[in-house]
Amino acid sequence: MIEIKPLAPTKGNVKKFVKFERDLYRGNRYYVPPLLSSELDNLLPERNPAFEFCEAEYFMAYRDGEPVGRIVVMINRQINEIYGQNIARFGWIDFIDDPEVAAALLRKAEDWARQRGMKKLVGPLGFTDMDREGTLVEGFDELSTMATIYNHPYYEKHIRAAGYEKDSDWMEFLMEVPEGIPDKYNRVADIVKQRFGLKVVKYTSRKHVKEDYGHALFRLINEAYKDLYQYSPLTERQIDKYINDYLGLLNLDLLTLIVDRDRKLVGVGVALPSMSRALQKSHGKMFPFGWYHLLKGLKGVNDRVDLLLVAVAPYYQNKGVNALLFQDLIPQFIKYGYKYAESNPELESNAKVQSQWEFFSRRQHRRRRSFFKDL
Repeated sequence: MIEIKPLAPTKGNVKKFVKFERDLYRGNRYYVPPLLSSELDNLLPERNPAFEFCEAEYFMAYRDGEPVGRIVVMINRQINEIYGQNIARFGWIDFIDDPEVAAALLRKAEDWARQRGMKKLVGPLGFTDMDREGTLVEGFDELSTMATIYNHPYYEKHIRAAGYEKDSDWMEFLMEVPEGIPDKYNRVADIVKQRFGLKVVKYTSRKHVKEDYGHALFRLINEAYKDLYQYSPLTERQIDKYINDYLGLLNLDLLTLIVDRDRKLVGVGVALPSMSRALQKSHGKMFPFGWYHLLKGLKGVNDRVDLLLVAVAPYYQNKGVNALLFQDLIPQFIKYGYKYAESNPELESNAKVQSQWEFFSRRQHRRRRSFFKDL
């Protein structure tokens, strides 16, 4: 018999919730555990500013007293108000290879959503787009990334068996870092700089980046992503948190800021050395010795770099501004010895984003999917 129990969002319970995923994938060579501190920051309401406009419930599935699955069901009131919808989300869903377990977890999430007047359940999604999202449906033999979900191949089958249909897909690409900047990028970048008066600015001080462009960077993300699938705009409190949590970790050589004549930020590219192997070796923990592997991942030799995000102000989209990003980043990738660059998830329908890779040797190596069910 399968029993579904709610978990109060205490630190001890959240650690149990996180541990289930790690135990399920123990020994899997492609799975990359999320950093435990990041999971606690996401799932503990007192640490996550998204709970100002989200409500959520955590559930664990048990059989004979042993955990066999988990799920979060949530409502993002902000995005429901923006789109005039009554949609609940599910995320952080993991389960053993048993369709009954998957169905029981999803039924519990559906019941919770119906009780709150929701008409549809969609997922896997997070509280906002800064969280990991999408069930992996292709690329199970590819090393995962810090920013993405890894799951077993049976997930899609069991979710569909519970009555869910495809809602949206994301594709991911692995690019080969070229030996030099492609001529096309140089030509386009030079034209764009001359035509629009744009330029790349670089920093050697993280403190100065925060002061000059910290808030502007995340506001630009809101502006650039506002029309994308289920995008939830970041609030000022969320922006403050991300500035404090992440900007201090960046290698400033891998941060590209594009400004106009008035030094207003109009484009940004953020890359980070792949942390996949470091997170595997540290088991997603800083202590007692995980910090060593994580620091080595940030500072040591690495042949892969993650393109965490690219954002361009709507007015400048489709005008070649991305060429400036790569004119700046490619020499840095070469300098650090990166051979491959991960695109991270891009919406299947976002042809504008996918077109920016056309001058790279690349392959689509992963695909992930969100599902929906009318309630």
